[in-house]
Amino acid sequence: MSLHKKSPILICIDLQQGFLDEEYWGGGRNNQDAELICASVIKKWRELGLEIIHVRHSSTNPLSKLHKDNEGFLFNPLTQPADNEITITKSVNSAFIGTNLKELIDEKSCNTIIIVGLTTDHCISTTTRMAGNYGYETYLISDATATFNKIGIDGEEFDSELIHSTALASLHEEFASVINSDTLFKIL
Repeated sequence: MSLHKKSPILICIDLQQGFLDEEYWGGGRNNQDAELICASVIKKWRELGLEIIHVRHSSTNPLSKLHKDNEGFLFNPLTQPADNEITITKSVNSAFIGTNLKELIDEKSCNTIIIVGLTTDHCISTTTRMAGNYGYETYLISDATATFNKIGIDGEEFDSELIHSTALASLHEEFASVINSDTLFKIL
């Protein structure tokens, strides 16, 4: 299998400075190297001349790290879009809702997408589920995403690695093929 022949589009979700404030999001972040891995995937996409779409979150809450008036809204310098790359802004978890993402993908006559970014159990999961439901051949790169600890409905604390792993398990072979970056580079 060679993904390169399918001209897959890379979708980079919410790689923003606001997620660098770990405590704000619940602390205990897993996979501290996610942005570095995203950067290596982006670099490879650019070398191959493949399409990249960058998505960022614009919170409607002015106090949020991801509100457009806060520095956290800016893209992470490691994964900064190039001038010729598409950027879209969303205000909900799914990159497909309230944006032209589906139209952009369909205009390219592409059926294969690769998803990286933050956070595994929120915007990555929601976007991946919709991509699968739209019928795209979807690949989620497991080590190019991360999440934070969560507090359950009864006050119990759930470790970020557990949240990450269960989110990926729920998506794998139902909405996407979940693979790691080493596997991605081998099949490109």
